[in-house]
Amino acid sequence: MHRPLEAQAIAVKAAGIAMSLVRQVPAPLKSIADQVIRAASSVPANISEGHGRSGRDRTYHWRIAYASAKEVDVHLQLLLQAGAVDQSRTREALELFDSVRAMTWRLMNPKER
Repeated sequence: MHRPLEAQAIAVKAAGIAMSLVRQVPAPLKSIADQVIRAASSVPANISEGHGRSGRDRTYHWRIAYASAKEVDVHLQLLLQAGAVDQSRTREALELFDSVRAMTWRLMNPKER
């Protein structure tokens, strides 16, 4: 099973890439870029906060991290389709967020292995 801090480290890397991708997004798409920043930064923060909690509080924060990673995925795909972000870096971020979701899922569901 992956440890929370391992998931957090990958989430920090993924969030950094995502946030750097959206820095130069054109004005008409700026609201989507802002959502990427908020959701991407939420992922490692909630993994970390969940790591410091126990019981339902822990799972609650990991669920938020999982959902935020899904949200980032959709927003990055929209920006990619609009041609507003670099394709290869976006694919890298998407793959990392996919790994984070898988790791977070296993943290939330340790008995389903």
